[in-house]
Amino acid sequence: MNIVLIGYRGVGQSTVARMLGERLPGWTVVSTDAEVVARAKRLISEIVKEFGWDYFRDLESAVCRDVAAGDRQIIDTGGGVILRPENVAALKRNGRLFWLTAEVPTIHARIGGDTQRPSLTGTKSFLEEIAEVLEARRQQYQAAADAIVQTDNQPLRLICERIQQQV
Repeated sequence: MNIVLIGYRGVGQSTVARMLGERLPGWTVVSTDAEVVARAKRLISEIVKEFGWDYFRDLESAVCRDVAAGDRQIIDTGGGVILRPENVAALKRNGRLFWLTAEVPTIHARIGGDTQRPSLTGTKSFLEEIAEVLEARRQQYQAAADAIVQTDNQPLRLICERIQQQV
């Protein structure tokens, strides 16, 4: 079985995955975004700028299919992984999906200075984009999730404990 962390970018998937990896001997941490970057030999922002979001999503789907076949992995997914039902289906075959949540101001505070994240809308302010995209994806996250873990103002240790109790 795998632990799969889903949620909007900036809710803590990477940080939680790293800590869970330290807490669960014999488990491997895998980042779908890092796998896409390794395969494309380009940053996500470069992939999107050069080839577009659809191409990035195609790479992400291939990565999801491949990593989902593994076992005893903590899979840190990108925020849009739930946009394609085939990704969710692949990850659920051998995984329990944890939707990490945070409020818009928390997300903005966490990722506001990150210049490596390409715009998802291209037209809104960063804060407006977070609110709009998060709301648009909320039902997809909800439908994909086996469990929900709120990360606002929560110690990392407690977030990890909540996940471990449900595995």
